[in-house]
Amino acid sequence: MDHERDEALLAAHIAGAPGAFDHLVRRYADELYAFFARFVGNRTAADDLVQDTFLQVHLAAGSFDPERTFKPWLYTIAANKARDFMRARRRRPAQSLDQAAGDPDGPSPAALLEADSPAVSENSETDEQRRRVQAVVAAMPEHLQLILVLGYYQKLPYAEIANVLDIPVGTVKSRLHSAVKQFAQLWLAENPTSVE
Repeated sequence: MDHERDEALLAAHIAGAPGAFDHLVRRYADELYAFFARFVGNRTAADDLVQDTFLQVHLAAGSFDPERTFKPWLYTIAANKARDFMRARRRRPAQSLDQAAGDPDGPSPAALLEADSPAVSENSETDEQRRRVQAVVAAMPEHLQLILVLGYYQKLPYAEIANVLDIPVGTVKSRLHSAVKQFAQLWLAENPTSVE
């Protein structure tokens, strides 16, 4: 089952094959956790959202269109869960104990968005930078946050992002461009001496 396509595993799950769904969970749990942790900025919530997403996949498996690919469908569910979480959090805001302090020294805004940067770091300086980046991303409008996380961190192709968000590929490109531009502007406003 390890070499089965996602769609075949979901079909096997629907047919009652033991272990098929577990393979999908193992295949995507870490990736979804990274997505949620970056988007919502809360590791505990990210764990819960991964579970909620897979529960929704299980419950909606019978409605999956076998002509589609699984990953964009999974991310559509995940994106909706993330949006719901963010809306609920705005209704009842919580103050984070991990609030970042401003350090003017650091890499350029473009370097901060590199997808290969570690999600969890042992290095306190890197953790501090990650918190600062998260704070800037959190200050952006939700639609730009989401497209930034999907494009830069999750490395989804434009076509998959378009499928997940139900928007044209051209809109994905322009929103991603706007998101990067706004991130850079917000970063420089918060850290004016960080780019030489």
